[in-house]
Amino acid sequence: MTEPCPVLLELLAEIPDFRQAQGRRHPLSAILALSVAAMLCGYRSYGAIAEWGRNYGVEMLRALGFTHDTAPCAATLHTVLRGLDTAAVERLLGQWAEGVLSATAAPLNTLEAIAIDGKTLRGSRRQRAPGAHLLSALGHRLGLTVGQQAVADKTEIGAIHDVLGALVLENRVITMDALLTQRDVAATIIDGGGDYVMIVKGNQPTLHEEIATLFAAPAVVQETLERAATLDLGDGRIEHRRITTSTALCGYTAWAGMAQVFAIERVVTLKKSGEERAEIVYGVTSLSRERAAAQQVLELVRHHWHIENKSHWVRDVTFDEDRTPSQSRQHPASDGGPAEHGYRIDARGRRNQHRGGVSALCRSTVVGIGIDRHCSEN
Repeated sequence: MTEPCPVLLELLAEIPDFRQAQGRRHPLSAILALSVAAMLCGYRSYGAIAEWGRNYGVEMLRALGFTHDTAPCAATLHTVLRGLDTAAVERLLGQWAEGVLSATAAPLNTLEAIAIDGKTLRGSRRQRAPGAHLLSALGHRLGLTVGQQAVADKTEIGAIHDVLGALVLENRVITMDALLTQRDVAATIIDGGGDYVMIVKGNQPTLHEEIATLFAAPAVVQETLERAATLDLGDGRIEHRRITTSTALCGYTAWAGMAQVFAIERVVTLKKSGEERAEIVYGVTSLSRERAAAQQVLELVRHHWHIENKSHWVRDVTFDEDRTPSQSRQHPASDGGPAEHGYRIDARGRRNQHRGGVSALCRSTVVGIGIDRHCSEN
């Protein structure tokens, strides 16, 4: 039996209010709820959020938790949102996301996977803000950002253990690209009760050579091999993916938990010109063949890049991060924060006026409208 889906409004009430009691007109949780609702409707600046609050009347304000009949003005939003404890906001939103994952049962025989990848916040970098690079963790299934860490100078390897330490690893599969493929990272995941799927490239030369040599002579290890393939048509391309997995290296390397290695051959043909591009990528996983056949490993590798569409794309396009620099050098990491928790706004529904940047804190409170649907369906 799944747990009850956590209620976002209740969680917002747990965020500490830094304001003095004297002169405090609006509850902090109500201001945050207003920011969430308005930004989900595409209102992204202080002025636009305040306008949204005025447009929908007293009944809406009461539902959001306001005790007065008027919404806060843009100046109040600016003061409150810039003064929030960013770490507390992100920590509670991460807990909310974990609660949603637990409350929405995965389909039978589906592995719960989390993709970890980094992204440079170019808007914050133009402001010379610290931590202008983020390492984020996003669930494959629901597209929820369950954690993130600001990274100095793109040193993702140094930050990965902080991200993993904040996640529930037990019974989860962590997917990552080659930069984060490190022995100590694999050991941390295994020690936490999780599994990994890692891409192997030149930064692990010995392991890369061992896997490449293995698949260069498949006849020698034929009994250890399993194969699967996919074919996709779209966007003017024909894309073939073929994966071969092997258990031949199991027990022969010092890589923690290694159960299978794999090679993925990707061939893309452009239908208009007939041009063909091909590449081969190698990888390693702690998932045994009984838990993940070749087809499932291929799906996990492909679904890892959901983080590009459901996290990086949301920051770039939905929140105009690349065009709108963060206005607060103290909080660049929140410039998108857990903002993209599983939702995307239709471009036609955006509010494009008042393009001055909303504070990073405001962006970090926007969460996924699709989650209530997931909870109600389960």
